[in-house]
Amino acid sequence: MKEEEEKKNMKTKPHFWRWAVASVIFRLVLIYFPKNLNLATRPEVSTPVTSLRRLAEGYWLTQSSMSPYAGSMYHGSPLLLSVLGPLTMKKIEGQPYHLLCSLVSVIADFISAMLIRATGLKLRMAYCERLKSLGLGKLFEISEILPSEDIAALVYLWNPLTIVTCVGFNTTPVENLFIILSLYGACIRVAPLAAFGWVVASHLSLYPTILIIPVILLLGNGPDATPRKLFLMYKKDEADNSSKGRVVNGLSEQKNFSWRPVGLFFVWVFIWTLYSLVLCGIFMRNYGGISEMFNRTYGFILTVKDLSPNIGVLWYFFAEVFEFFRDFFLIVFHVNILFMILPLAIRLKHRPCFLAFVYMAICSMLKPYPSVGDSALYLALLALFFNELAEMQFSFFLFCGFVGVSLLSPVMHNLWIWRGTGNANFYFATGMAYACFQIILVVESVSAMLNHDRKIRKLVGTT
Repeated sequence: MKEEEEKKNMKTKPHFWRWAVASVIFRLVLIYFPKNLNLATRPEVSTPVTSLRRLAEGYWLTQSSMSPYAGSMYHGSPLLLSVLGPLTMKKIEGQPYHLLCSLVSVIADFISAMLIRATGLKLRMAYCERLKSLGLGKLFEISEILPSEDIAALVYLWNPLTIVTCVGFNTTPVENLFIILSLYGACIRVAPLAAFGWVVASHLSLYPTILIIPVILLLGNGPDATPRKLFLMYKKDEADNSSKGRVVNGLSEQKNFSWRPVGLFFVWVFIWTLYSLVLCGIFMRNYGGISEMFNRTYGFILTVKDLSPNIGVLWYFFAEVFEFFRDFFLIVFHVNILFMILPLAIRLKHRPCFLAFVYMAICSMLKPYPSVGDSALYLALLALFFNELAEMQFSFFLFCGFVGVSLLSPVMHNLWIWRGTGNANFYFATGMAYACFQIILVVESVSAMLNHDRKIRKLVGTT
């Protein structure tokens, strides 16, 4: 059996690397034609928070001895400004000015795909071990047609949403890299790496802060597994079996939540947070200090000051709502995300990586400045569970819906902004449809995952 598995892996690896290298070459070709593609100005791709054109403006202001936040153009991190800012000014002879920043996005995408692949391998091995400990090894062999980690990595590399984000001259690929880095570090239980990824991701875009719960569950319990009570059922049914010792060991591993890596994680979170704040304070010492940074970055996100159209729904809502009710609805929309954190964590605590996917999808629906890059990330994480979600309903409907919205959104924006034959409702309708498809995706994927756990429970009860 081991030799057959090794042969299968040897067959799939060359195919994977061919497609991975081809995706990188495809991106390198596309970055030479940014003006023809005109993706940097698309509201679905670049937002006021992630636009590299705004970052270049902020860097130019610092070169002119002015605050990068003057004029309300740049609203990103000072650290990102100091790292990527010089790249927006440097030019390679005979090449476009944006080439270096685009190369950073290509590298970030490739590293993210490799981290997704490594995380998926850990998940697959843990899933295999847990099924075998329950006496359901055959179920794994039947369901495992292709390695899920390769599928997820290729989904991320070849997803059109990922490609347009990479070529669209924005910082979303870098933000996605640190989100995946935090999940990977937690999956392998390396607390400093998980803390570094989580702190940087939260510093850059705020909303990855809620991923602290999946990260803690990964550090304490390890990768996604079947519910703990299944081991209790199997122990009761097979009390006199020779495999009793093995199951009891598996049960004890499930019961013991490891607090040591969690404690180390919080220590390193404090260290990395303090370090980043010190660096930000040094950068902002002549521009109003850290308080100015918080006001122009996180304050800008939470108060939804920029109502330029995007793929979300908040811009239209706050453009129409009366100013008297604005603060109330700001609280409602932001607290709505917080209300979902605890119930989902209780129900999906045995699947922290899948919980991270659900959290990211919810944030993509409700954040003020979403982009298609957010969807590209959580769709890649969803592909890690294609075996568990094999019986998910409305898959073809959702696929057609995402494709339809992706095609209609630029058309409606063109009719409204450039041709003048439409109005804001045209473009807002595509945003509403996009949000609805994301809601259906989350509901159906969670239902399919819970049904998969129930199926395992029934199989354990009949063995």
